[in-house]
Amino acid sequence: MPVFTNAAVLIGLASFGLRCLAAPAMEPRVLSIPSALNPYPTKPRLTFKSDGTFKVTIFSDLHFGENAWDVWGPQQDVNSTRLMNTVLASEKPDFIVLNGDQITGENTFRENSTVYIDEILAPINSANIPFCSTQGNHDNQVNITHTEEIQRELSHTTLSYTRINPAGGKYAPGTYWVPVYAHKNDFQPALIIWAFDSEAGVSEGANSTALPDFVQASVASWIEQETSLMDEYWGPADKTRGALAFVHIPPHAVQAVWETLNSTVNPGLNADSLGVGSTQASGTPANAGKDQPFWDALNANVKNLHAVISGHDHGDEWCAREPTKDVIFCFDKHSGYGGYSSDGWGHGVRNIVFSTPDPSVGPETWIRLEEGETRARITLDKNYQ
Repeated sequence: MPVFTNAAVLIGLASFGLRCLAAPAMEPRVLSIPSALNPYPTKPRLTFKSDGTFKVTIFSDLHFGENAWDVWGPQQDVNSTRLMNTVLASEKPDFIVLNGDQITGENTFRENSTVYIDEILAPINSANIPFCSTQGNHDNQVNITHTEEIQRELSHTTLSYTRINPAGGKYAPGTYWVPVYAHKNDFQPALIIWAFDSEAGVSEGANSTALPDFVQASVASWIEQETSLMDEYWGPADKTRGALAFVHIPPHAVQAVWETLNSTVNPGLNADSLGVGSTQASGTPANAGKDQPFWDALNANVKNLHAVISGHDHGDEWCAREPTKDVIFCFDKHSGYGGYSSDGWGHGVRNIVFSTPDPSVGPETWIRLEEGETRARITLDKNYQ
């Protein structure tokens, strides 16, 4: 492991038997890690509970700001806020993920678009639970951008672990990772939560144009860079670090999975047909397959990837194994009362619960509806198909 003299001191060195190195007539040299591997120096470390568990609750497609000009729209925001308060009070997660389409940006006005972020943050701030977010196609619109939403989020709470990262480009800044440690003073994390920005929507301003609906190819090299750095300083991830990945629009490979879905093996609502616009790079023939570099790099470099999790398609909530990469893909549950829906679909969240920091043990996941009903409970391990 390299030795540096000008970086932050490692936490937990003693547990690894490492010692400061000293030479005669010289100041001690301290083993350290790059600042890139300590992305939250001013925030508390996220950790598993003392009993070894860690619970993630995912709100997806909240769609605040829908029909802002009439009575119906604001009432849906009231309903969505109620759902968030109800779920957080009963589930008490350790971490929250907002997985895209926080706002129906095309229905907002320039002067009030980011105010809806404050409404979304209110239940989270009240519950005092750390969180992070991805952004979706409805979060890039004429009067709102992913960057503006993230900036508003970061300026109105101390609980956010979202980061602005240029890896994905101007309209896809929300590509980053969040470390979760088994214990506060551990040297390396036990779990990495990856967030990827799938862009889409339209560019801001009067002369807006359609944006690409996929994770940019540039992110592939970023994944390789980040995982290489992690392996260099923390050691190989094979037996030490698990991972979850979040991206709002599903990777294009999921469309073939849907075509062979088994409702017995893969429980959960399956009411949305996957076609044009429902997965990455499916909007136009010219974009077909352009998320492949991301998909290849993610699965080649991120080890112990328990699941890749998306929203976007409100009528789906199933999990299934994507055979080309041998990785489990899951849909979220449509949480917000804004956005399209249908009778009987309901509104709720996806929960993911780790029973141990051991990355060889898959977490349990299920759908929880606002009223408390649970369904589609499975374990994200090698036995799940």
